Amino acid sequence: MPFLRQTLVLIPALNEEACVAETVGYWRGLGAAFIRVVDNGSRDATARVAADAGAEVRRESRRGYGAACWTGLQNPPTGAEWVLFSSADGSDRFISTELARWQELVDAGAEFVLGDRVSSPSARRHLKSVQRFGNWLCCSLIFLGWRRRFNDMGSLRLVRLDALERMRLQDRGFGWNIEMQVRAIELGLRVVELPVSYHPRLAGESKISGSVRGTIKAAWGMTGIIWRLWRAKWVRAGR
Repeated sequence: MPFLRQTLVLIPALNEEACVAETVGYWRGLGAAFIRVVDNGSRDATARVAADAGAEVRRESRRGYGAACWTGLQNPPTGAEWVLFSSADGSDRFISTELARWQELVDAGAEFVLGDRVSSPSARRHLKSVQRFGNWLCCSLIFLGWRRRFNDMGSLRLVRLDALERMRLQDRGFGWNIEMQVRAIELGLRVVELPVSYHPRLAGESKISGSVRGTIKAAWGMTGIIWRLWRAKWVRAGR
């Protein structure tokens, strides 16, 4: 698709040597112009494997999904107009009919296309119960604060680079995606949620839903950023 020739695919990765090469190869096969993997302090060979697969590799030693994303966005490649965020584990993949729809939305002027794993029963069945609950909770809290109903907080999301720069995202943890969606509302961006397929990870365990500790840490970060964004909104309203 033409939009992929102007897209930086950004892949945060932590200890994903078993699947990152296949993920990089998948995006290369689809024709993505730029693929950047951010090694977020891995203890395995994630960085080397990603580089061998053809990705540009950046390193961010500070642990945190948002920290890895922020580092990956510094000095974007010349010619990149879009950023496509993807998991390293291979769960974010298109089926043949989906890509054309993303291109249609780009051509129609969308600034932020968010992959929705919840609306499709075939995709939703691959989500763990903790993922479904977390999606519901975060989307409900965003609706209460900003009156915009989202279905999902998924990792697969396409954003215009200039719009992303205007968001000035501050979170460096698991609240990155939430802050992105809230800031998109506040900036009045043209946001579209699009049902997508979702696949089980190729190898390893999720850093969020794969352990009780990871789930609690993510939940704390997500609810914390929503509270901070709510508070900032009230302060601006009071002025």
